[in-house]
Amino acid sequence: MTLDDGLSDVAPGKIAAVVTHLRMLAPSPPRPARERDDLNLRRVAHPSTAWYRELYARVGEDWLWFSRLRLEPAALAAILADARVEVYALACRGRDEGLLELDFRAEGLCEVAFFGLAPALLGQGAGRLLMNHAIARAWARPIGCLWVHTSTLDHPNALAFYLRSGFRPFKRQIEIADDPRLTGHLPQSAARNVPILRPD
Repeated sequence: MTLDDGLSDVAPGKIAAVVTHLRMLAPSPPRPARERDDLNLRRVAHPSTAWYRELYARVGEDWLWFSRLRLEPAALAAILADARVEVYALACRGRDEGLLELDFRAEGLCEVAFFGLAPALLGQGAGRLLMNHAIARAWARPIGCLWVHTSTLDHPNALAFYLRSGFRPFKRQIEIADDPRLTGHLPQSAARNVPILRPD
């Protein structure tokens, strides 16, 4: 049902978000990042689906990341095995706490498909280190555009972070999906700031 004031109902059992797409058409200069001896960034050349899902869930649980959790293992394995997809982990004291996935499968483009930190690293400058690497690695290939998307379910500082990093918005969409806490893809304790609207 669409109301006269422009609002649209979201059915029980669903979540809704405004998605903003941003792009960078030339390499942005790296922003200052504090070096930390306790952080180690590495490319994971052959990530297992189990390792990937565990890190993806820890990084994205508070923001209701669900798309990769819904994929069948074979479909996810095919993406991770593609030479045009690069996966990086940011470890702190030996534990993986950050995820970066760069997708070069579209000719001339690179998507920052997933970018995030587990709660243990939030607000400590690790995101800047990871983004500087993402930009440098993406533009090391012959691309004409680097892009990323974020939504109103993401970390509240995500959009401002991407703007500071040199991305500029070019498209906005509304996403409506099944609530992953009700489908069993995420625990019902995830994203406590987003109330669950249960079907009758």
